Amino acid sequence: MKPDDGQVPDLLTIGAFARRCGLTASALRFYADSGLVRPIRVDEESGYRYYSPGQISAALLVRQLREIGLPLERVSAALAAGPAEASRIVDDHVAGLVSQVQRARETAAAVKAALGSAAPAPPVRLTGPVFTAAAEQVLTATTQDLPVLNGVHLEVSPEAIVLTATDRYRLSTRTLVPAEPSSSTWTATVDADDLRLAMSWTRRQHELHLSLRADEICFQGDAVRTCRTLTDDFPDYRLMLTSLPEVLTRAVISRNALVACLERQSTPQIQLNLSAAAVTAGTEAIPANVTGPPISLSFAVSTLHPAISTAVGPDVMLDVAGPHLPVVVRSADDGDLTTLAMPVKGTAG
Repeated sequence: MKPDDGQVPDLLTIGAFARRCGLTASALRFYADSGLVRPIRVDEESGYRYYSPGQISAALLVRQLREIGLPLERVSAALAAGPAEASRIVDDHVAGLVSQVQRARETAAAVKAALGSAAPAPPVRLTGPVFTAAAEQVLTATTQDLPVLNGVHLEVSPEAIVLTATDRYRLSTRTLVPAEPSSSTWTATVDADDLRLAMSWTRRQHELHLSLRADEICFQGDAVRTCRTLTDDFPDYRLMLTSLPEVLTRAVISRNALVACLERQSTPQIQLNLSAAAVTAGTEAIPANVTGPPISLSFAVSTLHPAISTAVGPDVMLDVAGPHLPVVVRSADDGDLTTLAMPVKGTAG
């Protein structure tokens, strides 16, 4: 900012400016040559570079963006963009980093399993009813069409346990927080049939410890139960989630009302019309908070019903990106449960 007398503030040498920004002079030269933070003045005789104190905030932002590994061209785009677009650039980059870390963890786990010499990871602790409820929610998206799709993919890290299943028409993923932080990091796909058989027991366990063995998941409570693991690679569901276009129309609707409507449906397919203040399911109009342009989609009832009925809380949120794209179903009160439901072809927007 300019001082009260309106005079231009004294310029800073590159060394002084670097100290103010927490950067090195060589980094500043690099950013200047890249067009990110150019000096206010360059002495023609000496080549000395001078900066304005008003450039400090921009230099600090560049430093922070580079600290999270944002490529130079994206740094330039973020600096030129407005706040909303810059935030989107940062969010997309961080999402990519998270996906890379997860893939690295999965690859590392596979390498260690192939070596056969790694010590088993410590078990992760959960509450039995919480784990069972999450398993029930995602198991509706399994299928026996392909062996790997008849399984629930578990991703265990110190921060969370993610359960995911897909039958190619639905994708359901639920994130749980362990009862206490753990040093465990592993992934496995547990056989869905084995898991269903174990769930009446896991539901009764106040404390449940999950661990991975050579070819099975071990559940330890007042006894020990095991479930087989599947060997085929589970689909990259994160790529599917991140590749979805921006939401066009969003509706928040009563879960029970929509489930009841679906259960009264006498035909195998149902059309949803999202418009104004209602979602019309078949011939029934259900009050809803709808934002965005009107849109129509058709679903197989057998696909949509489990996606809605397994949601948590009184309301569900439907995010629609297009009439032929998966609809994202989220529990409005429990955003860590996400289900994708694929509409049938031939619908009109």
